[in-house]
Amino acid sequence: MNSGQKILGGGVQHVLDYLRRMQAESPAFFYAVQGDNGSSNGNIFWADATARMNYHYFGDSIKLDTSYRANGCWVPFATFTGLNHHAQPVLFGCALIFNESEASLVWLLQTWLQAMSGQKPVSITTDIDQLIQMAVAHVLPETHHRLCKWSILRETKEKLTNVFQTHPTFETEFMKCVNASETIEEFESQWKSFLERYYLTDNEYLQSIYSACRHWVPVFMRETFFGDILSDEDNDAKNTFFNGYVDASTTIQTLIKQYEKALTIWHEMELKEDLDSTNTTPVLKTPSPMEKQAANLYTRKVFIKFQEELVETLANPATKIDESRTITTYHVAKFGEEHKAHTVRFNTFELTANCSCLMFEFSGIICRHVLSVFRAKNVLTLPSQYILKRWTRNAKSGSGSTLEEHRLALPSNSQESLTMRHNSLRQEAIKFVEEGAKSIHSYNVAVNALKEAAKKVAAAKKKNTNKTLVNNIVNGCNQGVDEGVIDQADSDQSKEEKEQKIRELSTELECLNQQSEVYRANLLAVLKDMEEEKLKLSVKVQNARLSLKE
Repeated sequence: MNSGQKILGGGVQHVLDYLRRMQAESPAFFYAVQGDNGSSNGNIFWADATARMNYHYFGDSIKLDTSYRANGCWVPFATFTGLNHHAQPVLFGCALIFNESEASLVWLLQTWLQAMSGQKPVSITTDIDQLIQMAVAHVLPETHHRLCKWSILRETKEKLTNVFQTHPTFETEFMKCVNASETIEEFESQWKSFLERYYLTDNEYLQSIYSACRHWVPVFMRETFFGDILSDEDNDAKNTFFNGYVDASTTIQTLIKQYEKALTIWHEMELKEDLDSTNTTPVLKTPSPMEKQAANLYTRKVFIKFQEELVETLANPATKIDESRTITTYHVAKFGEEHKAHTVRFNTFELTANCSCLMFEFSGIICRHVLSVFRAKNVLTLPSQYILKRWTRNAKSGSGSTLEEHRLALPSNSQESLTMRHNSLRQEAIKFVEEGAKSIHSYNVAVNALKEAAKKVAAAKKKNTNKTLVNNIVNGCNQGVDEGVIDQADSDQSKEEKEQKIRELSTELECLNQQSEVYRANLLAVLKDMEEEKLKLSVKVQNARLSLKE
């Protein structure tokens, strides 16, 4: 047992006993200890089945939280977290870090990645730490690495205590410079004037964080998905999975109890949001078919964010500035703020749009600027490519996402595939049980459905067994005819070319079908508006006739 574990006493053994017991109860529970033969002489990592399954759905952007060091915690408790479809914190694994070295942190990241079936995230956010930065660069070289903005603010307060005490407005102006800049040029200009205003141009610490600005100032990272759809206040580092459960007073002996308490509370909060999203109808603020569509697709919190952007289109008109074949370029700006205009390029054929604000790329929610262009072009429903499955009510159904880069496919490794299938079925079964137990009627329906499902699974198993037997026989018979296969190479090549052509045509047909559906929806909406106007006009005519008779 190392020195860090000796200080924490026998509580470490209590944690290890708990992890062994959990793994014995559930094959999908993962834990590892750094060191030989799994003995308690190094860092500890664990992730339960739910954490691993959640990563399957929401592992596009993660946060490695090691703020226990700055918060004065006695227990070196670190967490891997993300955001679920309700923008709630969701857990991807926990660790006890007794040895802080680059090698130990590399082990931690590699072990976590192994538990997550090797699926690397799009982005990761960490505290400021040179060892962590080196470990991330080693294990996740292709993942976009962001430094936590709030840990930088915390460190800035420590380094510039006198400045913060002398100038009450310093923090507000510092954060405004960081958050409100919409272009890199604007940030550079504001940062320079900010330093001059407080006579800090030569401050070494501020120079150091400025040299790393591409890794923490938002305007430099807009092209990367981080899933930030909440306000800065809600995204505060305090809003972590274990906030209020694990703090400076937590001991190693009470850690597991607090860990399980947090798991239970967050599970209940997610279920509540699931039910509220399913059973409540949001108040619509516009007559737009797109708003109604979004209300039926998104979870409540995400829909509110989308609705804000949609309502803002009323004050952000789109002005056409260029048109070239299928691409039309617009400037979109708020009334009176034309100097802050954003540029949107709209592809008429593909119904796609790219905005200079890059909000969709950063958060997965479409911006008011693109929505303004859609309104100008009579695109009345959201094209499918702008609906990230991870933000919808059905985020946990099936696998993958609308955008290919956000797909989290089941692993190819047979053992990992078995584990993931086990977890997926378990997750669906839990929801099925919760819904089926609500009333006698739903219970009876659920029991009958389970019996029917059991028959189908048994039949599928039998069919699969027979199919395997036939394949084995056929493969055995074909072992001596490999030369004949070689003679067929040319015809097989021709067949592959034809199949490739069929796939290309099928893809093109699917694209045309999608566009036809959009045009159909637009046409139906226009016809509906015409019918409503016709009805209104009819009422006016009738009222006029009545007034003439009177």
